[in-house]
Amino acid sequence: RDLSVPLSWKSLRSVNSVKDWKTRLSYFLQNSSTSRKTKPKKKGKQHAYFRPSPEEAQLWSEAFDELLTNKYGLAAFRAFLKSEFCEENIDFWLACEDFKKTKSPQKLTSKAKKIFNDFIEKEAPKEINIDFQTKNLIAQNIQEANHTCFSAAQKRVYSLMENNSYPRFLESEFYQELCKKSLITKEPQGT
Repeated sequence: RDLSVPLSWKSLRSVNSVKDWKTRLSYFLQNSSTSRKTKPKKKGKQHAYFRPSPEEAQLWSEAFDELLTNKYGLAAFRAFLKSEFCEENIDFWLACEDFKKTKSPQKLTSKAKKIFNDFIEKEAPKEINIDFQTKNLIAQNIQEANHTCFSAAQKRVYSLMENNSYPRFLESEFYQELCKKSLITKEPQGT
């Protein structure tokens, strides 16, 4: 414990931490290609996304996949990983999910090389933490890219997030705040 910082300052930092989370999440929701931003529909209607209810947020604690399949949850988890300086894990996982949906062989090859350059090779800008053997296997597999060339690495990163980052996310102040029910007090009506 740092005794040079007054206790009230630490409390203030905690409050600022939650505000910082909200700011980051708002940014991700507005700027992420996977976020729930307002998107125009074919008939000109807009599809707006809102903060989840406490009940919806609590569902995320039931299974890691519940969190990943909810766009707000995914954005919140990404913001959490960014605060822990490990957002490359979710970025890699999402890139692999997109890669597996690719139909064109030419696009498959170019996406494989991009994923390799961004996440796998030594000193990559978003290098993920995987073992040397898996990296070598991927390097060999992308020469003739197929939908499974990143499967082993994706499973390892998923497992890492599920077993390490996800439990910390569920304990975070930000997630706990999302799960709180707002207290609405009813004022007595005048007669």
